[in-house]
Amino acid sequence: MSDIQHTYPAGTTPVLTVDNLCVDFGVDNAWVPAAKNLSYTIGPGEVVAVVGESGSGKSASSMAILDLLPKNSRVRGTIDVNGRSVTSMSPRALRELRGEEVAAIFQEPMTALNPVYTVGFQIVETIRTHRPMPPSEAAKKAIEMLTLVEMPDPKKAFDSYPHQLSGGQRQRAMIAQALVLDPSLLIADEPTTALDVTVQAEILELLRDLKDRLKSAVLLITHDMGVVADLADWVVVMQQGVIVEQGPAAQIFASPQDPYTQALLAAVPHLGQSDGEEVDVTETLSEVASESIAEFASAEREAAVHVTEPVLALNDVIIEYGARGKVGTFRAVDEVSLEIGRGEILGLVGESGSGKSTIGRAAIGLQPIAGGSLVVAGTDLSKHSRKIVKTLRRKVGIVFQDPSSSLNPRLPIGESIGEPLFLAGEAKGKVLDRRVEELLDSVRLPKSYRNRFPHELSGGQKQRVGIARALSLSPELLVADEPTSALDVSVQATVLELLKGLQRELNFACLFISHDLAVVDIMADRIAVMHHGKIVETGSRDQILRSPKDPYTQRLIAAIPVPDPEQQRERRELRRTVLKATDDVA
Repeated sequence: MSDIQHTYPAGTTPVLTVDNLCVDFGVDNAWVPAAKNLSYTIGPGEVVAVVGESGSGKSASSMAILDLLPKNSRVRGTIDVNGRSVTSMSPRALRELRGEEVAAIFQEPMTALNPVYTVGFQIVETIRTHRPMPPSEAAKKAIEMLTLVEMPDPKKAFDSYPHQLSGGQRQRAMIAQALVLDPSLLIADEPTTALDVTVQAEILELLRDLKDRLKSAVLLITHDMGVVADLADWVVVMQQGVIVEQGPAAQIFASPQDPYTQALLAAVPHLGQSDGEEVDVTETLSEVASESIAEFASAEREAAVHVTEPVLALNDVIIEYGARGKVGTFRAVDEVSLEIGRGEILGLVGESGSGKSTIGRAAIGLQPIAGGSLVVAGTDLSKHSRKIVKTLRRKVGIVFQDPSSSLNPRLPIGESIGEPLFLAGEAKGKVLDRRVEELLDSVRLPKSYRNRFPHELSGGQKQRVGIARALSLSPELLVADEPTSALDVSVQATVLELLKGLQRELNFACLFISHDLAVVDIMADRIAVMHHGKIVETGSRDQILRSPKDPYTQRLIAAIPVPDPEQQRERRELRRTVLKATDDVA
């Protein structure tokens, strides 16, 4: 472990001091360690990032600060907040500490916010729990806080329920709730993992601005090294419950000492990584920023590529969601045309709500179209019927975003993989067993895993099972809908490499859906960019990444954080320039 000392100017007291912290969980009458002998400090206005993969102990150790661990846990060591020991506090003192001195932003705001109360009610409740204040005054302060976190319409958000806000707006609401009492320490546990790359950039900009303005210390827990480079002053790297290295962010990124830190940084996807020549995004953005708005507006979009014998062909496809109550028909996909040939991977990118997953659902027969034509593997889906969809099931496969929710928890994985083969009448008995073992081999899983249940596998292993199941009937088209967004960066790299290898070997067409251009760059032959239900730009990887024409594509590229603090500082300035230059055209 690195022995660099974290020092502060004379007279400065750390907001948080963690010394020899150990966290254990009682399992089967034995203590299982989750974190061992952790020591680090955070000063006022400083961001310390604790990084590592799932299971490294970073979240368990941070939740110990707020005493939010389950009852079967044991905490040893020292945790001091503003010079006061947290581990020796009474339950009442801990309740006063939470919110008043220490606040938390959680990974998924939809589950952290109460769905039956308005956002305003929840912020007001936080204020009045800790301070004697009339409801009207608390409401005024809550709206001021929503304004401070740059909520688009603070008064409307105040009266809205969590489900009525977008993901980025919910995260802003949670940040407002966390900061409303001016805490000296903010714990941000994977605050941007569930967000699109452009929304993530906005939230990071907001956190940076707020910590400078309020001088709050920030404990950032994440596995995204790009986010760390964007925000952190000091980095603590954890593996299997132990700190393997810590030091200033610039030093950790420039010359990591521990092999695990080196591997973590090496696994971060970069633009241009697929062809061995990394794209200089800063240079690309500089060129974009130097162009005039008139040139943005008049730039020619890449002409549609005609594919010989396409496996998937959309021609002016319209997809709508029907009217419900007072809500009228919503057009999710508006006259989209694209083709994918055999052996080709098309990357479909865009933010949440752009319509890309709707196209994926339509391609496998789960969503009828309202206009245009849709042909999949020679099957015309323009007139949606159960009989037509049934004939399509042997020709298409899908890999879902969350491997945990896409597998039946009651079935061993061997049965999950073999189920499509059995239902299609392709194999049974010993032949089915042999095919299942072959599929496990193809996704690099031991044959013995066939008898394991999903909860006994890691996230990456479950996604491999999902890929094996999707490929069990040798489909002509595979739809991969955000297949790696829920995975750690190193596991993500392994799954992408596996999927790419299988695609080359089996030569199926693939629609790869993602909001991460760096991931799409690794996988795709061509890239199509979606925005508000329309394809705004399509072309080869080189055309989209090196010379993006559409303002929205430029914004997507500008929002991607890179694992280099110096380069990221330049990128932030260029991103502001690009946003300013494209505001009138986007």
